[in-house]
Amino acid sequence: MNHTPRTRTVVSCAMLVTALGAGVTACGSDGNPLSAKPYDAADVISFSGPIGEGKPADPDKPLEITADGDDLITDVTVQDSAGRYVAGELAADGGRWHSTAPLAANAHYTVTVSTEDSNGAPGRKVLTFDTTKPTNKKRLTVTFGPNSGQYGVGQPITAQLDQEVKDKAQRAVVERALRVDSTPAVQGSWYWVNSKELHYRPQEYWPTHATITVHSNLDGIRISDRLWGGPAKPVKITTGDRIEAVTDAAAHELTFYQDGKALQQIPVTTGKPGYDTRNGVKVVLEKAYVVRMRGTTIGIAAGTSDSYDLSVYYATRVTWSGEYVHAAPWSVGSQGYANVSHGCTGMSTSNAQWFFNHIHTGDIVKVVNSRGHAMEHFGNGFGDWNVDWKNWQKGSALTNDKQAGPSAGDTVRLQPAAL
Repeated sequence: MNHTPRTRTVVSCAMLVTALGAGVTACGSDGNPLSAKPYDAADVISFSGPIGEGKPADPDKPLEITADGDDLITDVTVQDSAGRYVAGELAADGGRWHSTAPLAANAHYTVTVSTEDSNGAPGRKVLTFDTTKPTNKKRLTVTFGPNSGQYGVGQPITAQLDQEVKDKAQRAVVERALRVDSTPAVQGSWYWVNSKELHYRPQEYWPTHATITVHSNLDGIRISDRLWGGPAKPVKITTGDRIEAVTDAAAHELTFYQDGKALQQIPVTTGKPGYDTRNGVKVVLEKAYVVRMRGTTIGIAAGTSDSYDLSVYYATRVTWSGEYVHAAPWSVGSQGYANVSHGCTGMSTSNAQWFFNHIHTGDIVKVVNSRGHAMEHFGNGFGDWNVDWKNWQKGSALTNDKQAGPSAGDTVRLQPAAL
């Protein structure tokens, strides 16, 4: 084929297909023959790969479409009955299109091919085919978190797998199929915490009053010879205002911000030496009106001077190991002056009630100037925002770099402890 002007037209269409992800592109202009009614292109294109003659197709084979003679392929869309599109690549000369993403097993596909003959007249061919059922019934189940609802702008998205996926190529198959969309749109990335857990977050916190939808396109997709993707329940969350509670452990003060405006400054006490509060960004995990806190859960022997067993009110949890923001009426004399707790942030009952009523799951709680260790990135709540964006992206299986982010352990839920 030697059609230089038309080759440029095809390249333009190919770029539009990549950018839009699907749909028939319009590359013509006023007076262009492409605006005419398309002819049946059945005789000028041929298929190879999974499409058989009246038989279910093999989803493991790539789909390839070739133009015959002087005709060019200008656009191809492949979509299954669930609305999922198959990514593909169109050659610069318009002579060939091939799929670059796997087909799903046990699916029904519609293929639409647009062509152009040597005179610029448009053609089109639409056909359908089915793919075979998986030969192996072992399925990978994905459970998204959190549950649908409203959260703060710091809430990460989680994906829990019921089986381990260790191979990077297999992880890439899984990760491509896990979709997170937000309105307004923001850039984000998955991070493999371990072989069974992924977290997703944007570069910065989520926008305020955003809508975030999470779903999986993995159902029926081959991950390995012995493993296929299974169905997953989608999740939809919304965000509210940007709430940030920043505690300066050295100044013994918590400042409560709403959309960047300081609403309240509260005298507090944080962890005393040996029980120092963790520095860094945490995310509110849950709230409880009353929580029983016992020193024995963090290794303090009963009956010693440091032991305690109390019902604590207006408790906002930020780590699974027992760090809370809560009412501490027994330490009011130290609040604003000294750090005397076992790791929690304590305040008066009235201030704790106000804080409890204004804070939400997913909101940001940050501690600075403590002598304690940094907040764990994973495994003790959500320390995700303490990973810088460059290292966060390295935690994706879709990058070329080696996974070089912080070490990631399994999530362990511990009992309420600190006071």
